[in-house]
Amino acid sequence: MVRKLTKTKQQVVSDFRRTEIIDAARSVFARKGFANGIIDEIAREAGIAKGTVYLYFRSKTEIYRAVLDRDMESLNKSILEQIDASHNLKDKIRAFTLARLENAEVRKEFFRIMDTESGSLSYTRRQYRDWLREPVLRLASAIGDAAERGEIRRVPSEKVAWIIADMTRGTIQRRLLGQCDTTPGEDSEFVFSFIWAALVTGAIPAGT
Repeated sequence: MVRKLTKTKQQVVSDFRRTEIIDAARSVFARKGFANGIIDEIAREAGIAKGTVYLYFRSKTEIYRAVLDRDMESLNKSILEQIDASHNLKDKIRAFTLARLENAEVRKEFFRIMDTESGSLSYTRRQYRDWLREPVLRLASAIGDAAERGEIRRVPSEKVAWIIADMTRGTIQRRLLGQCDTTPGEDSEFVFSFIWAALVTGAIPAGT
């Protein structure tokens, strides 16, 4: 018999309070940036005392990392669901790129922090591959399956999946810098078209 684990009332309250702080911090960082977003303002946004914030987080940097971890967890869940709901490789690639581009567009002020701040926040940039590993591996599996069916040429599937991820990341960075006048959907379709042409014509060397 499997025992169902239930949270205590204290754990439920603690989880709820952490979520309140994380949501408040996301809003504050988006408005003010990391440097100007102060704990006092995060506390006011959450409707709690400043001292309560420190019961759950030791520093502003720790709060920022918690926000980014929460957002990436949510994004990855969405990407996985959309990949699984797509019936062919074309749609799976489109789902992967579009979900990330649209998410970055919605949270562009917040995610700009990751590309403009340095020092203690460099940790967040190093987590890029860890955060994306599961969706990338899911996409790699779909690429491998399509190659087995003869829909595309044989390629190093995981390497190609990471190329797609990196191209999408580069597109996000360009959009964050304001260097485009296209929609996320248009940029997603461009990345897809570029990759698909390589998968069917052999532009990506199979042995690389």
